[in-house]
Amino acid sequence: MDDDLDELLDEVEKKFCHNISVASDSPSSSKKERECGKDELLNVGRGQKISSSITEDIDTLLKEFQEEDHSDALQTKTAPLSKGHRDDQIHCQSGGRKCCPVYLGGSAVAKGVGTATSKRSCDQLRCTSCDFRVLTFDDCEWDSSCDYLFLRNNMPNQGKLGAKLRKRRGVRAYACQCSWFTASDATDVSLHQQLRWACARHPD
Repeated sequence: MDDDLDELLDEVEKKFCHNISVASDSPSSSKKERECGKDELLNVGRGQKISSSITEDIDTLLKEFQEEDHSDALQTKTAPLSKGHRDDQIHCQSGGRKCCPVYLGGSAVAKGVGTATSKRSCDQLRCTSCDFRVLTFDDCEWDSSCDYLFLRNNMPNQGKLGAKLRKRRGVRAYACQCSWFTASDATDVSLHQQLRWACARHPD
């Protein structure tokens, strides 16, 4: 075993102890060489440990950077959308056709999807202010005494709403919880700024 150790030390000495003459047949030099070899082995071991430690530190830092980048990417993807974007997304996902422009009309005006070339009265109206669906009453008009408080208290009970409706052929009464309107001819709802009504899309 001593011979094997000596051979190993000789190899180390040849490799690292350039300034020391290698003479295996000299006992004094052999001792020095062994000491040099031990020192070199220790230095090599320390160097390998330091190198390994530096490599591990670099790997750890790279891993942390990658995790931070991945976390930022996830936050960007899952960041909440603004109200406008949410509304656009809901509109895009919902099916059916939408009136453009949105028309109101009397009982003689056909109900359906309104377009620039087909003035149909929208029957899928919803108020963007009170969020109630707009009810319609053919051949009826609202009495002049109808007011916001009446609608607030009675909407959407059609039986109670009838107390403020008057029969009139050819017209159509519209109402949500906060607004009311009587139409005779086809009219674009955007022309009536007091009405916050929009088409909620027609089913296919």
